[in-house]
Amino acid sequence: MSHETGLILVTGGTGTLGSRVVPRLGDAGRPVRVLSRTEREAEAGVAFATGDLDTGEGIDAAVEGVEVVVNCAGSNAGDDVKARTLVRAASAAGVRHLVHISVVGADRVPVESGVDRAMFGYFASKLAAERVVAESGLPWTTLRATQFHELILMVARQMSRLPVVPLPSGARVQPVDADEVAGRLAELALGPPAGLVPDMAGPEVRTAAELLREYLRAEHRHRAIVPVRLPGAAARAFRAGANLAPGRAVGRRTWEQFLAERAA
Repeated sequence: MSHETGLILVTGGTGTLGSRVVPRLGDAGRPVRVLSRTEREAEAGVAFATGDLDTGEGIDAAVEGVEVVVNCAGSNAGDDVKARTLVRAASAAGVRHLVHISVVGADRVPVESGVDRAMFGYFASKLAAERVVAESGLPWTTLRATQFHELILMVARQMSRLPVVPLPSGARVQPVDADEVAGRLAELALGPPAGLVPDMAGPEVRTAAELLREYLRAEHRHRAIVPVRLPGAAARAFRAGANLAPGRAVGRRTWEQFLAERAA
């Protein structure tokens, strides 16, 4: 682990993952700056910089004096655009290490058609962002993780609003705890650049239907679930488990534990 004391910038530092990375870096004795789209006052020893990775506004100032960037900024699309904006500014500022979060299967879920893009464009966006980072000329580290419990929860809530829930047939998921991923990402940020590191996945491979049923049971609700076979190359890859990393089931917190702790 590095004993450097330089400033670390966390993009997406107020989101699900970034908000868990920031305190870990602070606990390690590193000064932290968080990129935020809106102006915020410093809190708990953390400084904020106002900027937008989509437009580039404020990014040059945000990376000024920064030694390490931890890129937790992400969305359903356009991550490559954000990555290019960040890389340009980081390169000009002399950043010494860019740490990036991606998704398991980014290189294995092909997005070849409009149908693929509509359902699985997220994976193509993540892969494009990975390539921007790898080709940036900056020393870099990329960690791919499976889907967070919070994302599964959000989808379950949305789907359960329907009286009958259509789920992709054959879909399996390996949800991982965001807090555990944050710990690994902070560890990587405090260490030397390592390129593409081993995947981080949750402890169990589960079907989408199993996860939804457990959510409904925890909420004391009932819904009919109807399997739907999706067309396209990406859906075929998903059914084949391209989004899974059973050999890297290093996460510990299960979906059931997440639901139980949330209910408590």
